[in-house]
Amino acid sequence: MKKLLISAAAAAIMTGTAYAQAEFYVVQDTSTKKCTIVDNKPTAATTVVVGDGKVFKSRTAAETGMKSMKVCAN
Repeated sequence: MKKLLISAAAAAIMTGTAYAQAEFYVVQDTSTKKCTIVDNKPTAATTVVVGDGKVFKSRTAAETGMKSMKVCAN
């Protein structure tokens, strides 16, 4: 019984951590001006976060946000 409780607690912690780490950014390539969605904050000098650096909690939310950004309308 003890092993079952420990396993369940570990699974709950790992699942909660995965949800807490979900972050999506809308970025624009500075040379092509093309917007994409990434799941890590960009560190390359050739991409910039658009939309005032807004962090989205899901890819779907990022896609919706990208559609409303004027710099990504091209």
